[in-house]
Amino acid sequence: MKILILGGTQFIGIHLVAAARARGHEVTVFNRGTTPLVDADGIEQITGDRHRDLDRLAGRRWDAVVDTCGYVPSSLESSTAALADAVDRYVFISSISVYADFSTHGMDETAPLATLSAESLEKAEAVDRSGRVTGSEYGGAYGALKVRCEDVVRSAFPERALVVRPGLVAGSHDPTERFTYWVVRVARGGEILAPGRPERLIQYIDAADLADWTIQSAERRATGIYNVTGPATDLTMAAFLEECRQVAAGDATFTWVPDAFLRQHEVKSWTEMPLWIPETETGHSGLMHIDCRKAFASGLRPRPVRRTIEDVLAWANGPGADRKRKNGLAEDRELELLRAWRG
Repeated sequence: MKILILGGTQFIGIHLVAAARARGHEVTVFNRGTTPLVDADGIEQITGDRHRDLDRLAGRRWDAVVDTCGYVPSSLESSTAALADAVDRYVFISSISVYADFSTHGMDETAPLATLSAESLEKAEAVDRSGRVTGSEYGGAYGALKVRCEDVVRSAFPERALVVRPGLVAGSHDPTERFTYWVVRVARGGEILAPGRPERLIQYIDAADLADWTIQSAERRATGIYNVTGPATDLTMAAFLEECRQVAAGDATFTWVPDAFLRQHEVKSWTEMPLWIPETETGHSGLMHIDCRKAFASGLRPRPVRRTIEDVLAWANGPGADRKRKNGLAEDRELELLRAWRG
């Protein structure tokens, strides 16, 4: 197949390029060229901004496009119009953040979706035109914007669109480092503050598994909407941390601290304390309980958690290992909280 990837130099895009190449496909990437490709060998790169330079794709054809960096409706309107007659399939990487309410466990692809005010849409469009394309700048509007983007894709490519809704994505090159925080922290060893109940379930999808499934779905010309997260069987926070300890072969110990204490001390969930949301926050309690049976039935096969941990640890210890982490408790903050808990 000939595959066009919009993006390709950040996190999921890196894994998509690798998966497509591994399966023998001819890959073209279109991006601004501000971040180099991890492995450019054999990859055609077209440099341009998706807001202004889509004409650089004119006169070409691909079997599928995978859009990794669409955050606002106007950018999807431009790309779908430019590629309407140039690709057979439009694959859009969305997010489980599209859902309106996470108070329900086991939500499937038919759950109600988030809505967006005209004011929020206008602000987001301005941010996107400024050239920021990480998604984090859109704040609380991120999920609702993805809903609008999905609508544009499905309208422009009826019967030819595949919408992928990943959960928390883990793996090498992760700019959020939410999963990475725990792998690195456990490897460092010592007493570790572990949040909430040890039996609390968590979900994530390895970026490599997400990429493999997405490319294979494009190969079989799949369409429709899919929640894509894992693992394939229930995983508790305690089991995850223990797996991290075994991989690191270190001396880490875990002190489990309840939600109420963490809330009392204003610990920020998901960022300062990755993979943790207080179970009393009913509006978010279903975030780690997404129904992905449709994706599993279509061939999604998440790898064992140990392999993801090993890959992440190897990447985290590689070039740039001394970089400042974006998420997770700072060492002094963790010590302060542990002292307060014991006191």
